[in-house]
Amino acid sequence: MRVCLASTSPARLMLLRQAGIEPLIIAPAVDEDAVSAAAAEERGAALAPEELVLLLARAKAADVAGRITDEHPGFDGIVIGGDSMFAIGGEVHGKPYTPHAARERWQRMRGATGILHSGHSVFRVAPGTGPVEATAVAEAAVSFADDVTDAELEAYIASGEPLHVAGAFTVDSLGGAFITRVEGDPSTVVGMSLSTLRRLAGELGVVWTDLWSRP
Repeated sequence: MRVCLASTSPARLMLLRQAGIEPLIIAPAVDEDAVSAAAAEERGAALAPEELVLLLARAKAADVAGRITDEHPGFDGIVIGGDSMFAIGGEVHGKPYTPHAARERWQRMRGATGILHSGHSVFRVAPGTGPVEATAVAEAAVSFADDVTDAELEAYIASGEPLHVAGAFTVDSLGGAFITRVEGDPSTVVGMSLSTLRRLAGELGVVWTDLWSRP
């Protein structure tokens, strides 16, 4: 039983490897901004964060599941897609990309609590059958220390770590020292909820331990 990760996220790859899974990696050909904009235009309003992360996770997984048998004939396993967004103070944040945006966010995040929304889409792909999907959204509350100094913040931003992660923080690397509490599955904050993935795999008739491929 094989696993394909429809993502180039180092954090999601690390999570699966730590869980005993060495996945095949295929980058999804999805324009996330275009997908988000189209959904908002169709509804006439922006999607809630839990809706948007699921929409994007499904788009990524569906794209890869739709072409994996062409690129890897005989593939028999699951395709996993994910997306994450962080909401705090009524605002939804993806990746900040710039030091200025990261600095503004952290100035609001100090001493506050926000919700990390993580969308999951899992497709069962097998020879001779069409892909079958199971989806879910996992959430975790993240509380930040109120005594993070400006000097610590500048050093963290200079490291480059917060610029390319949802919410401008990590819990499993440099940013972990600035987080005081996580309520929910901790792996959700890293990039995907492993317990949620296990449940979705089970809904598709896949036993999680059958996916282990690393010592």
